[in-house]
Amino acid sequence: MKRKKLTAILMTAALAGVMVFGCGSNSADEENTKNTSADAQDEEKEEPVELLIAAAASLEYSYEDELIPMFEEENPGITVKGTYDSSGKLQTQIEEGIEADVFMSAATKQMNVLSEESLVDKDSVVNLLENKIVLITSVDSGLELSDFTDITKAETIAIGDPASVPVGQYSEEALTNLGLWEEVSAKASLGTNVTEVLNWVAEGSADAGIVYATDAATTDKVKVVAEAPADSLTEPAIYPVGVVTASANKEAAQKFVEFLQSEEAIKVFEEYGFIQYNE
Repeated sequence: MKRKKLTAILMTAALAGVMVFGCGSNSADEENTKNTSADAQDEEKEEPVELLIAAAASLEYSYEDELIPMFEEENPGITVKGTYDSSGKLQTQIEEGIEADVFMSAATKQMNVLSEESLVDKDSVVNLLENKIVLITSVDSGLELSDFTDITKAETIAIGDPASVPVGQYSEEALTNLGLWEEVSAKASLGTNVTEVLNWVAEGSADAGIVYATDAATTDKVKVVAEAPADSLTEPAIYPVGVVTASANKEAAQKFVEFLQSEEAIKVFEEYGFIQYNE
């Protein structure tokens, strides 16, 4: 009888041990599962990324007021900063090593050079927008101008520097083809970017100037006299965009380039006077 009781006690103790061990194992398994799940979630969280966009001066308003906030809202892990100047200056800065991730110029010339130098990924480049070249005066100007060729009637003229400013290059080309470049350049002040040209005319420092239609639309201090004749330019003012080869954030940079091609982004560009480029 004692032997049976002892056996029963031993079996009960063994069973209790198994149950305790089993509960301990389950708890450990659950804890491991929780830890593994947490680790996976941490891995899924993207590291914060900051992009630097080097863009032509004529893009500043559309980028800062609409496009960058829109992109950041759709991509909460990415912050975008813009630096704006003439495309020629930005080209030089990229060649000198500025840590830009995306380049958008106001002409194909600068983009082509950087692509050939392997400083912009050629496969990422997209000709995105088109702009118009226009003759402007201040809104209260007393000059009676009605045609683009009437620019010769102005005593002081503001033009972008053709050496580095795309709008200046387009201006020189159009005026040369119209047979007016020598006469105009003799009384022209050369701006370092299109914004400077616009401000000179708006402030009355120049009687007339040549800018992009989109820039003229940003202020009520100037009025558009006329567009450059279509046949005065070999090709329209095309805005290409691409990923800088040295970018440390290629995936995010490409995402921004693709965003600029979206319907919502194109709609914003059009609100600022740009035209979607179609070859």
